[in-house]
Amino acid sequence: MVERPDAVLTLIPLLAVSGLAVRTLLAVPSIGSGLFTTPLAAAGYLAALALILVELLAWPVAQRLSGS
Repeated sequence: MVERPDAVLTLIPLLAVSGLAVRTLLAVPSIGSGLFTTPLAAAGYLAALALILVELLAWPVAQRLSGS
């Protein structure tokens, strides 16, 4: 059975790479859309950072408050 920490550790690199993957998929068919897809590269890294911050700050606090 997959535990929550295992799922989080799997999601972090997947989120980080997802921005680059989406950017590549959108940029391949059209060369002129480079300016449109540039922010997508950072979006994956920001999503991974947000997941890390939520897990570090919100999840342990919520677990302690529930008494688990």
